[in-house]
This record gives sequence, structure tokens and C-alpha cells, in this order.
Amino acid sequence: MDFLNPIAILVAAISALVVGFIWYNPKVFGTAWMQAAGMTDEQIKGGNMIKIFGLALLFAFMLAITLPSLVIHQMGAFSLIGGDASLALPSYDAFMNDYSDAFRTFKHGVFHGVMAGIFIALPILGTNALFERKSAKYIFINSGYWIVTLGIMGGIICGWR
Repeated sequence: MDFLNPIAILVAAISALVVGFIWYNPKVFGTAWMQAAGMTDEQIKGGNMIKIFGLALLFAFMLAITLPSLVIHQMGAFSLIGGDASLALPSYDAFMNDYSDAFRTFKHGVFHGVMAGIFIALPILGTNALFERKSAKYIFINSGYWIVTLGIMGGIICGWR
């Protein structure tokens, strides 16, 4: 079974930018984020957008490649055989025949993506923000984005085979 669907990985990475366009829109959280981050319109407009969005897409792609190990349970069995199914014992094939589709839904991927957002992204962003002397508002806006984004990315990767 192939766990890395390249189209799902690409769509999941692009979804991070789509969610960001919505999340950080001034009519949603953009204005509140700018205030909490101490950013001005001039600073926002003065950035190198090709560099910013290019790197953002690269980072989202890196996350999307890593997410299958968090949102697809069968990756655990695959990792136990060293990643080469041709070298696995017959019990691996029997297991995969019985359970290859277990918990492979969009909904289940969203659940694990959201959990990754809460238990990985929030503590990392929160710790950085505390040392940067940022507000709770800043932490929750940025962490909220990653919780939603990782949920969507996880759903895409887990549900799309």
C-alpha cells in the first residue's frame, strides 16, 4: 500500500495557503493579528511576497510529507518492516489485507491533524510567543490557524488514497 499520495500531499500543502488567505484576511483575523503582532500596513506591503509565499509553500509541503506518519495508522506497521514491503513477513500482508482501510477517512485525518495542532503547534508557537513577549491573542490567532490548517491537511492526506 502506498501511503504517500503525491497529489494529496500537494493539495494538502496548497490548502495551508488557502486557509491562510482566509484566516489572515482583515475581515477574519487579519486586523487582530496585525495588532497583536505589532505589524503595520506598510510593513506587510513591504515584504518580498514571492519569497514569503514560496517559503510558506515549501514549509507546508514539508509538513504534508510528514503528516502521514501522524494521521495514517498503517504507517506504524509499515515502519516496523523497515519501509520495504517486499522484505516483510507474510503476517504483514495478512495485517494489511485486514486493516489497510481502517480509519482511512477525511474525518479521522482531521481529528489527528487537530490533535497535532493542539499538542505540537500550540506549545511551540506559544513558547516562542511567550519569550517574544507576545499576547495570548497573538498565540491563539496563530495557533488557531495551525490547528485548523493541520486538521484540513490531515483530512486530505488520510482520506485521499
